[in-house]
Amino acid sequence: MDIKAFGLAIAQIAEEKGLAREKIIESIETALAAAYKKEYGEKSQVIKAKLDVKTGKMEFWQVKTVVDQGMLYTDEELEQLQDKAIEASEEKIKFNPEKHVMIEEAQKDNADIKVNDEIKIPLEEKADFGRIAAQTAKQVIIQKIREAEKESIFQDFKLKEGEIMSGVIQRLEGKTVFMDIGKTMGILNREEQVMGEFYRPAQRLKVFIMKVEQTSKGPVIFLSRAYPKFVSKLFELEVPEVASGQVLIKSIAREAGSRTKIAVASTAEGIDPIGAAVGQRGTRVSAVINELGGEKIDIIEYSDEPEKYIINALSPAKIMEVRILPKNKALAIVPNDQLSLAIGKDGQNVRLAAKLTGWKIDVRGHENLDEEALALEMKEAIREEEAERLAREGKGKSEKAAETPIVSEEVVKTGEKEEKKAKKTKKAKTGEKIEEIAGDKPKKEKKAKSKTKTKEK
Repeated sequence: MDIKAFGLAIAQIAEEKGLAREKIIESIETALAAAYKKEYGEKSQVIKAKLDVKTGKMEFWQVKTVVDQGMLYTDEELEQLQDKAIEASEEKIKFNPEKHVMIEEAQKDNADIKVNDEIKIPLEEKADFGRIAAQTAKQVIIQKIREAEKESIFQDFKLKEGEIMSGVIQRLEGKTVFMDIGKTMGILNREEQVMGEFYRPAQRLKVFIMKVEQTSKGPVIFLSRAYPKFVSKLFELEVPEVASGQVLIKSIAREAGSRTKIAVASTAEGIDPIGAAVGQRGTRVSAVINELGGEKIDIIEYSDEPEKYIINALSPAKIMEVRILPKNKALAIVPNDQLSLAIGKDGQNVRLAAKLTGWKIDVRGHENLDEEALALEMKEAIREEEAERLAREGKGKSEKAAETPIVSEEVVKTGEKEEKKAKKTKKAKTGEKIEEIAGDKPKKEKKAKSKTKTKEK
């Protein structure tokens, strides 16, 4: 054996397959053991081999497991097992002299040996193998290298879950797109594709690695271009402040192919998070939009104050006021001319704002707002919320709790304020109407006053 050439061949295979040199040597040792067993061993034997790459020396040994009587089937149990009178047990085994050795016999050579330990019995070194044994060794090497390659690919891509990478479309099968992403193929399923995008072979695209699964046929990598995090990862590539952590993407809401809203916040003093994300003359956000095929992106500033956060999230509409209601609801009051803009086409703007903030947002026009109805609605919501709380705490059934007007002082005050506000608004409107009516009859009032003065004289 030319050891130098053999060592070079191992190094070359390791480099081509992207495997560790030790993995290749391990595969060769397994193949040598299989060849030895085929040529010189018995069918049930467990044979292992060791190869010294530097000297070319090979060692072979047989492995036997130490067992005791309690681990073995009795003759009666073996008969029952053969007749299918009993089922096979994982705890018991059938004794095989080629694979097992009784503990009493094993302890004659080594008193410290225990049950389930393995003993190695050296075998005669062989260097000459027949054609069948050599063919067996070849098949084992190919199989082991493939298995090692699949495991290496799985481990590599498992670490890349949640990252984006570039790939080339290889083929299309129906609505499923198969992409070359380096060492293996990735799958872009229909539900993870962007609506309106067209895919063609040889097209290069950036994709998000959703998850990696190990199967009997090897690792399967699932890709996505519709996942919301895909947008945040694109911003990490284009915006250095996001990559370094000076600007954080706090939340993201996306309707793939149409529109995305992201909330950003700065962790470093003096950095404008929106300005950093947009870039000079919009260069940074434009690069992301181009990668997404023209998808609209709204960048808003995150706030710990729910009212302010919701106002920002509903942009570009101008919001007059936001009121926080029970049950994680919020009411956004807008000028009537801004109502359609706040809601958006098919309700998209308010829907994305709700996803972004985590609040259920109701948008109403200022002129059509009924304060009295709103106050009653809020009181009812407060009662329902308190009823649910009591039911959760086990202090009464939800129906009884809903009828009980026992609520916290803070909640009562909130309801009373809304009710007073509604009454004031109603009085103001009534006063305006009275003044209008009174303004139509000034002459009659003057005549009545003059008559009264005449009588007094």
